[in-house]
Amino acid sequence: MEIEILKKSDIDDTVRHQITELYYQLNDSLNQCPLHQILQEDNHVIFAVCIIEEKIVGIALLATYKVISGHRGMIEDVVVDTEHRGKGIGRKLMEKLLEEAKKRNLNSVLLFSGHHRKAAISLYKSLGFTLRDSGVYNLRLN
Repeated sequence: MEIEILKKSDIDDTVRHQITELYYQLNDSLNQCPLHQILQEDNHVIFAVCIIEEKIVGIALLATYKVISGHRGMIEDVVVDTEHRGKGIGRKLMEKLLEEAKKRNLNSVLLFSGHHRKAAISLYKSLGFTLRDSGVYNLRLN
């Protein structure tokens, strides 16, 4: 098992296909953005992947941004292949992103998770994440 940070130069048809298929396990109704757009330098996204036997079996992304209240990160799109769940892959992906957040001197890291995702919430709490008392509002623009 290898946890790596995906770079734009790593993208080929095989990687693109593996990530597309893996992401469908998280959300099969969302139109996915092309990987080359996600990994553009000005997009400020750290893309961690777990590779087992040359196959991507897990992904997690950290988007970073600066606002008046500090330098923050937002964890997005965490998914582990159903055949590989329960093996600590999600934890290793999250630890890699948190390590990258510390290297970049982020003040805080946020994430959102559905209340029904019990295993994910347990993982996040074990890593030190706490539930905020604020509400989340969403406005879909397209």
